[in-house]
Amino acid sequence: MATLLRIAAVVMSSIVGLGFLMFATDEVERGSSAQVHAIDPSAAEKKREGKSGPVREAIDDANDVLLAPFDDLADSRNPWVRELVPTALGLLLYGLGLMLLANYLPKPRRVERDWRTA
Repeated sequence: MATLLRIAAVVMSSIVGLGFLMFATDEVERGSSAQVHAIDPSAAEKKREGKSGPVREAIDDANDVLLAPFDDLADSRNPWVRELVPTALGLLLYGLGLMLLANYLPKPRRVERDWRTA
């Protein structure tokens, strides 16, 4: 069970991290996209879906699902703040939290045998 939690923590943290890296590269590439997103968020989402490939879209969708509980916590006009706060909270919960939970789970007992009885 602990191994499964560790794998889940690594996968979720990787998705959240990749999602933020892709966001950062998009923001560096386009300076005025924040204004388009502020005017009509649905149009910006459709534009993003049409521009990106299927792998990128799958990572973005998984990132959106993982960070959905934290979306309302960052109330700012700055797109970096709106993305960075949920990303940091997601990494804390999914990365650190699940790893700590996995470490606190009881470990299976090892059966030690004496070499003389083997």
